[in-house]
Amino acid sequence: MNKKIVLLGSGELGKEFVIAAQRIGQTVIAVDSYENAPAMQVADGFEVINMLDGAELDRIIAKHNPDFIVPEIEAIRTERFYDYEKQGITVVPSAKAANFTMNRKAIRDLAAKDLGLRTAKYQYATTAEELKSSVAAVGIPCVVKPLMSSSGKGQSTIKSEEDIEKAWKYAVEGSRGDVVEVIVEAFVNFHSEITLLTVTQNNNPTLFCAPIGHRQERGDYQESWQPAKVSDADLAEAQDMAKKVTEALGGAGLFGVEFFLTNEGVYFSELSPRPHDTGMVTLAGTQNFNEFELHLRAILSLPIAEITLERNGASAVILASENSTNPTFSGIEDIAGLPKTDFRLFGKPTSRPYRRMGVVLNYDNLDSPIEEIVERAKKIATLVKVNS
Repeated sequence: MNKKIVLLGSGELGKEFVIAAQRIGQTVIAVDSYENAPAMQVADGFEVINMLDGAELDRIIAKHNPDFIVPEIEAIRTERFYDYEKQGITVVPSAKAANFTMNRKAIRDLAAKDLGLRTAKYQYATTAEELKSSVAAVGIPCVVKPLMSSSGKGQSTIKSEEDIEKAWKYAVEGSRGDVVEVIVEAFVNFHSEITLLTVTQNNNPTLFCAPIGHRQERGDYQESWQPAKVSDADLAEAQDMAKKVTEALGGAGLFGVEFFLTNEGVYFSELSPRPHDTGMVTLAGTQNFNEFELHLRAILSLPIAEITLERNGASAVILASENSTNPTFSGIEDIAGLPKTDFRLFGKPTSRPYRRMGVVLNYDNLDSPIEEIVERAKKIATLVKVNS
């Protein structure tokens, strides 16, 4: 059962997906906008194109004639996916899912208006002036995000009216694609936030991984841990919400569904139709299958009997602090011999301040306090330095 997969986006998540695919004999062509992207280093072939160029995207799909198209990033001419589905190519999880979730407006309106899920109060803005009125409508403090972005790019918090103009400029600079529009969200007073990895299967039940907790800075995750401490009531509500929204989007694969946990209940936040960065904690062996293996198996319609929690674990990111065209690492020897510790270096050919270059993993048995595992992961990550 060898299938050809075109992977659109070739970062660290794509790299782990390629590794999972090749372990069970699949062929992957990795596509990105620059050469030597992480997934290209382990794929069967690669292409370098601007994925916002519909003609170039058509050319690559026609050239390789894949069985599956697997998007890994947002900046893709996703409306072309509907035509690829008509050609008999499976878009993962579906053309609808990719289109809706690559744009915060579509997925938020689906969740809040069509499905009636609890979300933060929100408005949209296409100009700096509209942003001012939107902020007035939702109230201060509030969060501003580009409709198309990832890893926190362009995201900021408005704490006073003086922040509005700066937030608009930052959002436009951080936006991916050619959509100049932002979402303005009222600040949710949450006590924690989680990612619920949700696996939809063809002709088999939807499955959920144990909830993953995470901490963010600059809109990007810094540590994640599994399992997160969630009440039975909140977990049931989150699972119900995740099931509703993934069923509405259709298709098979792994979704990363993000929620805020508050004293008033669970709020739907965002959704990614693919493995999630916070889910890299599953590389610590916390589950019987990591998130990349689950995504692949669901795509290939390989039945997944169950997802079991095997041990507690945490991930902590390794960030660059400088620009470099030839980044190197020091401190690897210091962490390699530590007990119950692992790491991944992504192989990104360049670095810039705050760019995620690797991740440290720490784990222990199911009885071990998760807080201690998180603290160990954070400390271990500080021992690795990215050098220019």
